Order: sequence, then structure tokens, then C-alpha cells
Amino acid sequence: MFKRDPIQIITFHSYGTSNHLYVKGRAIEDEGIDLNKTGFFSLLRNSWKRFETDKVKNAKLTLTLTDDRTIETITDSQGYFLIDEMIENLLPLTNDEGWLQYIISFNDKIGRREIQENNNFLGEVLIPSEEANFGVISDIDDTILHTGLTSRFKWAVVKNTIFKSAENRIPFEGAADFYTKLHQGKLGKNCNPLFYVSHSPWNLYNYLELFLSVNNFPKGPILLRDFANPFTSIFQPKEKGEKPEKQREIQNILKTYPKLPFILIGDSGEHDPDIYIEIAEAHPERILAIYMRSVNHRKKMIRVEGLFKKFETVPVLLVENSTEAIKHARQMGFLK
Repeated sequence: MFKRDPIQIITFHSYGTSNHLYVKGRAIEDEGIDLNKTGFFSLLRNSWKRFETDKVKNAKLTLTLTDDRTIETITDSQGYFLIDEMIENLLPLTNDEGWLQYIISFNDKIGRREIQENNNFLGEVLIPSEEANFGVISDIDDTILHTGLTSRFKWAVVKNTIFKSAENRIPFEGAADFYTKLHQGKLGKNCNPLFYVSHSPWNLYNYLELFLSVNNFPKGPILLRDFANPFTSIFQPKEKGEKPEKQREIQNILKTYPKLPFILIGDSGEHDPDIYIEIAEAHPERILAIYMRSVNHRKKMIRVEGLFKKFETVPVLLVENSTEAIKHARQMGFLK
């Protein structure tokens, strides 16, 4: 008899407030992906499993907080679930860094399948510390991780995504140190929250989480895009007037923390300059600075330099390396 894969709940690092719980994740079959494996065929197999997911739809789930309060939800047709509820007194449940832990479990049969013995899946939500002076919203692709989005026909994206393990991906030099300093802030203990946004699909969540962890980036919510095919955004145009999902996520972060100013970090390769300019012009009092990593692409750099030439709404720095960014951040009073 054919043995079916066990089922699991993937929880995504998300964010909330002392009275607002925002939890996102996905229920899928456990394909046994080992992110530590290397070698051409292992990486190819992992990539195939990552995108050929067997979702668990219409599954009833129960989230349990550490004080035993529970919330029920159900997965959609793609296996995703979202809990977006007002719930009081969450701050006492967080640790020193502002992370609230919870357990989420299947609470019913899935078709003919019995729930396995290991039915407690750990998740975390960031509730920023009251000591935070500002937040940081950073792109991932070609900002801290070289993806090759500016390469001809995007072939570097394919090569890096499929044929390189998360542990072998090399971050831009000094990026983790810069982000750690921003997280620590001027006092060295501010616990300023970091939010990582990307056009990558949720299928790559565990891959990117491992990359950030092994390279010592501060832990933060990882906010990705809802689509099944990682190359959809490259070849499929958006409808007229539709805002990029990254931009909508940034706007939601600003709305969630109305009293917290933010630093935006991106790169000059794709859409970050346009998105960040629009956000800064809409919320000039909320954006402290914009850092744009320069990319090795002459035409794109000429365009970006033109965009920012007369832009005076908020301070903008086009940087070649993290040392320049750290120096500027100290001058601005963001770091000690």
C-alpha cells in the first residue's frame, strides 16, 4: 500500500502588537527536505519538492498561547491560514527580544488520515519592544543576498535559487553587522525590530530563514509573496494600478505601528527605488532614511541616480558597501 507523507504546519515569523495577533503559515505534506544537503541532484530534488508542495486544504487548526488561550482557524484551498485578531494582554507573553511563542496543531482528521503523534508546531510573532526607537524594513534580494535579478534573462536567479544551498549563499559583506547595529540602536540595547520583505514566494521561507540565521542577521518577520511559481513575477505583468505585494506589506507595517518611524533598505536593481519614494512621499514624517545598495548595472544606476537627484523628502544614500552605510547611520544618530 502506498504510504502517504506525514503532514506538517509551517509557521512564518510574523508581527503584531500588545493587543493584535497576526499569524500566518501553511499546512503541507512533509516532503523531508534537508536544507543541509549539497550536491547537484540533492539541490535539484530539494528545489522540486519546495515548489511541488502537497497542500493540506480545509484543515481545522488550533493555536495555543503560553497562557493557554486558544484560537481556531482553518486552512484555505492552498493550505494557507491567517489569524488576524484583536486579543488583549499579549506583551507579558513575550521574551526580552519581543518574541511571542505559540503552538499550533491540527485538531481533526485530514480526510482518512489520522493526526500523527507529533502534532505541536512552534511559531513566533514579534511584538516590538517599547524601548525601540525605530524599525527597519529591508529587502532581501540583491540587498543582503545576491540573487542576480539584474542578470540577463534572469538566469542567475534560476542558478542561485535552485543550485545553491542556503548555507552556501554568501551575503553582501558587512550586511549582517550593519543590521545588528541597527537592531541594537543608539543605546546598544534598543531591540529595534527588523522586517525582511521579498518578492520571493512563501515556498522559499525555510530556505531564507536558514540563510539569515547561519549568517547572523537579527531575527525578524520574513514577509514573502503569495504565488506558486517563483518566476511568475519576472514574466507576468501586473494589472494596471496594482501595487506590488511588497509595497502593500510595507504599508501594513506602517499602519500596525503608527508611532514608530522606519529606515528603508533596498537595492537599485529593480523596483525598490520607486516603491520607497512613493512610501516616503506618502509618510515623510515616518521615514528616517533610505539606504539603496548600488548594483553592477549601468543603465539601472543611471535611472536610480536620476530618481533621487532632486529628491529631498527624506535622506537617501546610495551605498557601495556596508561601511558607508554604518558611517552615515552614526552621523544620523541611529547608532552608538
